[in-house]
Amino acid sequence: MTRRPWARRISVTAVSVAALAAMAAPADAAAASDSATTSSSAAKVDYSTWQKDCQTVMDQALPYLKARIAAAKPGEKQAIVFDIDNTTLETDFGFTYPQPANKPVLNVAKYAQEHGVSLFFVTARPGIIYWPTEYNLEHDGYDVSGLYVRGLFDLFKDVAAYKTAQRVDIENKGYDIIANIGNSATDLSGGHAEKTYKLPDYNGQLS
Repeated sequence: MTRRPWARRISVTAVSVAALAAMAAPADAAAASDSATTSSSAAKVDYSTWQKDCQTVMDQALPYLKARIAAAKPGEKQAIVFDIDNTTLETDFGFTYPQPANKPVLNVAKYAQEHGVSLFFVTARPGIIYWPTEYNLEHDGYDVSGLYVRGLFDLFKDVAAYKTAQRVDIENKGYDIIANIGNSATDLSGGHAEKTYKLPDYNGQLS
């Protein structure tokens, strides 16, 4: 995995990923129809509850992924699409840079990438933090096959429509998206994935 030497010099004071990520559109509280169910909203969710609820969803996703990966057709290019904030990274709980990985999701991602599945990341983060975001993901152990961030004109588009369009682009590159994992309905709506898995956002508490 290639490391960019300059990226190691990025400090929390120079690039506050958590602050910039707040520019992303707020999460939609409605669940996608194929999404897993998590525990109910709390007044203020604590880290241990969030991790437990994330693990519950990933415990449902992993058996499907193992079976789907094993059943890959000859020459099939399989991919998983992930959201970033409070999906692959601990955005609302990680106060350092690089932000820590969300461990239940990282464990699933590692299984997939070790079995030939490409990982794509589709986020509402603005393009200005593309490089620190990519470095953060790679630092945490994700193999980044593609990272989609919002350009200037994308900032004025509906987030769900923007994310759907990126999945279409991935499919147009010849990939079968075997799963789409995120923590908001805007991550998962619009189709173009065989399965969707919704992590908790506690009625929009988490970005």
